[in-house]
Amino acid sequence: MRRGEPVVVAALAAAALVAALLVPTYPNYDTYFHLVWGRELLHGMKPDFEAYAAPTEHPLFIALCALVGLVGTDGERVIVIVCVLSMVALVWGTFRVGDACFGLWPGLLGAAFVGSSFAFLLYAARAYVDMPFLALVLWAAAMEARSPRRGVPVMVVLAVAGLLRPEAWVLAGAYWLWCGWRRLDLLALAAVAPLLWCLVDVLVTGDPLFSLHSTSDLADELNRNRGLSSVPGSFVSFLADTARAPVAAAGVIGAVLLWRLRQGRSLHVLIALFGAGAVTFLGTGLAGLSVLPRYLTVPVVALCIVAGYGVLGFTTLEPGRVRRIWSRAAIGAAVIGVAFVAIRSPAVGTLRGELRFIKGSHDDLVAILHAPAVQRDMRCGPITYPNYRLVPDTRWLLDLPARRVGARSARRRSRGVAIFVLGEKELRRFGFAAGASPTTNVPDPGFVPIARNKRFSAYAACG
Repeated sequence: MRRGEPVVVAALAAAALVAALLVPTYPNYDTYFHLVWGRELLHGMKPDFEAYAAPTEHPLFIALCALVGLVGTDGERVIVIVCVLSMVALVWGTFRVGDACFGLWPGLLGAAFVGSSFAFLLYAARAYVDMPFLALVLWAAAMEARSPRRGVPVMVVLAVAGLLRPEAWVLAGAYWLWCGWRRLDLLALAAVAPLLWCLVDVLVTGDPLFSLHSTSDLADELNRNRGLSSVPGSFVSFLADTARAPVAAAGVIGAVLLWRLRQGRSLHVLIALFGAGAVTFLGTGLAGLSVLPRYLTVPVVALCIVAGYGVLGFTTLEPGRVRRIWSRAAIGAAVIGVAFVAIRSPAVGTLRGELRFIKGSHDDLVAILHAPAVQRDMRCGPITYPNYRLVPDTRWLLDLPARRVGARSARRRSRGVAIFVLGEKELRRFGFAAGASPTTNVPDPGFVPIARNKRFSAYAACG
């Protein structure tokens, strides 16, 4: 079965690619900003990291977005495909780690838990930076699990991952200590990502710690959950929600069985993945940053791998009473888990509905922006939205500078094109951002209607 691994992975990649082509989805807010910044780089300009409500920049992701931006506005679809294929690489890497630690069947199940996570599927469909980051981290973990203290190859992969998300910095530091604090070559590699990140910040903004400061300021501005008091409850709920409750329960059971039976190999890899993620999550609370589920993706993957052992770990035992009891319990747990997911978490229907909403709202946004009246009245002033949420999308779609697209929650304009959001779900998603007044979705005096579709209406003032 292991000899057929490349064939299975190739089939998964082909299926994922076909699905991404047949079911068009589009990037999230943060990724659209990175696409805009990448295009600014291609135009020889400094990225505008200090734009209103701009997300934290990720240096390597900007470079990747600049690369896909070479194909034009279709780059938004290319970056989605890259992240969908990164999901396949993540699942493959998860299997490699699980197989190295527990054997074939627990590894396969752990990979299946990761590949079927609604959160991870949505992250891939919306081109979150988390997907290539997680793929790199799990492949670094797989190399270490199969060949402990391998050294430079593992650290190189972690250094690359550290240019996508700073959680890899903790893993790189821990790996340096694990391999030996006298390894100055590994220490130099571990320092590459944070130093390059600070270099990018200082070159663009003059502040080497701009990413840290801006992330904290944005959390305050958007009224997000933050602070140390939010960490304990959020840690448990985010793990359970992202992994799904039955998988999280299987992970806890797997951890207890590992402790009692003293099984498994290279368990330091799973401990590092879970521990580094937990430390990073605690650090976000201490630093006053937003406490978000995405900061726990690495521990979730580790939990899924241990859950695979919790269910199918009996396959690693010799025939006997313990194996027989465990296998029967696993069948019962599987039935209960499937029933729970079917009743309490209709993920397939939810994902399908979300993807339909993403495509519909994107198509309607493109349609309203390209309406003849909107194109004509753009000459009178900037395009504005109730808040920040559709600003980077519009800048990308129309290739406009920051001064040509704005948010009325930041500043009201007396001239230009004002676009308003229609529909209940659309208002929740795009109309009423945290901290923004509902009055921003009401036309100001002097603006008259010029275009409308299912989800958006456009007003203009040119006097």
